[in-house]
Amino acid sequence: MTRAAFRVLVIEDDPAVRSVLRALLKGEGYTLNEAATAARAVIEARSYRPDLLLVDLGLPDADGIAVIRRVRSWSTVPILALSAEDGEEEKIAALDAGADDYIAKPFSGAELLARVRAGLRRRSQGSQRPPVLKLARLRVDLARRHVRGPKGEVHLTPLEYRVLDSLAQQVGRVVGRRELLKEAWGPNRADDTNSLRVCISNLRAKVEPNPHKPRFLITVTGVGYRLCTDNVPSGLSRTSE
Repeated sequence: MTRAAFRVLVIEDDPAVRSVLRALLKGEGYTLNEAATAARAVIEARSYRPDLLLVDLGLPDADGIAVIRRVRSWSTVPILALSAEDGEEEKIAALDAGADDYIAKPFSGAELLARVRAGLRRRSQGSQRPPVLKLARLRVDLARRHVRGPKGEVHLTPLEYRVLDSLAQQVGRVVGRRELLKEAWGPNRADDTNSLRVCISNLRAKVEPNPHKPRFLITVTGVGYRLCTDNVPSGLSRTSE
């Protein structure tokens, strides 16, 4: 797919920054939509179904994190958060709300474009996953962020959805711990294996028939994890952590 086939939605209220982003992205051949407010951003995201969102966290009518949460309620589109603040708390808040990556202003044009390319690669890979995951009696619709079982809806956090989505992009294959951490938490948390273990444990408690003998979220000791669904079963041995 050519870059012109990818549509990027830029959500930024500062005309000067928006102009820089426009020049960078159009210079690489991407198709653009722009929004200067949170309200307009949601309309543009629903109307044009972009392939990636660049979201400034300091919008005039609402927090950019609220936009991320709104979009995440119905879409798994890659989201790159932008902010003039470089504090860890804001980064974590953006990632927990559903952002896939975070970059602080002022940013390097080359770095921003590299992160855009990485987000679009993940989206292209994700298009190969089953539209609905079958985990025993659970049906997991990652596009709509909806999990339902015999007893009704199962609630997953945005972080749990990101981990499950990252595994689903390579269903049946081993995904390394660092790769999962970068995908779900961001590049600055690539060594936080304890958080990943906790998240996998919480996911197992919600989706596994027996969390102590997992059928679907499989640990590959010393390497990472593999998602085995009823869509794509695995013949390899399964161990819990």
